[in-house]
Amino acid sequence: MTELKSNKIKAGIIGGAGYTGGEMLRILVNHPDVDIAFVHSNSNAGNFIYEVHTDLFGDTDLKFTGELSTDIDVLFLCVGHGDARKFLESNPIPDHIKIIDLSQDFRLGQNSQLENKKFIYGLPELNRDAIKSAQNIANPGCFATCLQLGLLPLAAKGLLNSEVHISATTGSTGAGQKPSATTHFTWRNDNLSVYKVFDHQHLNEIGESLKQLQPAFNQAVNFIPHRGDFTRGIFASIYLGSELSEEEALKIYEDYYAGHPFTHVTSRNIDLKQVINTNKVFLQVKKYGNKIFIISMLDNLLKGASGQAVQNMNLLFGFDERAGLRLKATGF
Repeated sequence: MTELKSNKIKAGIIGGAGYTGGEMLRILVNHPDVDIAFVHSNSNAGNFIYEVHTDLFGDTDLKFTGELSTDIDVLFLCVGHGDARKFLESNPIPDHIKIIDLSQDFRLGQNSQLENKKFIYGLPELNRDAIKSAQNIANPGCFATCLQLGLLPLAAKGLLNSEVHISATTGSTGAGQKPSATTHFTWRNDNLSVYKVFDHQHLNEIGESLKQLQPAFNQAVNFIPHRGDFTRGIFASIYLGSELSEEEALKIYEDYYAGHPFTHVTSRNIDLKQVINTNKVFLQVKKYGNKIFIISMLDNLLKGASGQAVQNMNLLFGFDERAGLRLKATGF
């Protein structure tokens, strides 16, 4: 009997022991079009993956490795900010391998090139066609994804004509796996605080994307991030002055996201549990007086990180955009 060759692509993961690496593994072990070739971790080389990501016991017998292989089709960089560029400078990756970087190293236009490698900003609701023909992807930040999806439809119509005000709360996983004073359970539990007021690094991404759709945009984006007393998710409240009626605003949002399978628009009240553990974004659009009010929410580790990276991979390789990402929300 002739052995059938697999049509699956081979994926490698750098930094597989952290939060984004773990989420990447949870998606890819069940992805119909992907085989995981290796999962790299210097600190855990030789250990079973399920010894670190204990929920994967029974799903995979792969071990972490300290070795790299170029016998892959796609490489995910799930490393810290600044480390992705260093890794690629120290470990030249052949041009036939597509790279999806989850750090902030290549997101901004001025930083999107590394020698002959050009990185496309990987927000499918903004750059889907460019992503499909790209070789390398800079995966957007979690806050950046959440806030941009709340504003892009207005920018596409040239309707961001006043200051934008945003208050958003993120779960503790947004700070990464390395323990710190503000992620320690005893500090985070039953607590709330603000940080990086008006100066969050994701504002640069947001500004570039809004100007891509509305080049004349020159208004302030006033962003107040909060640390929340929960593990995962981002809940953002956005408002700005507008002459649109609620019906007009809703239609603009529904038309913009028509055909985008993960972004859903409603005028009904929404809550964070509806999107946790999914790659979905829910947007609520309302009108109060002379202001448009938008709630945008997502799971920071999925649509805000690893889920969106897999969505980008699906687009790069011509798979169903939803492959591996039909995930159930927490619900309760």
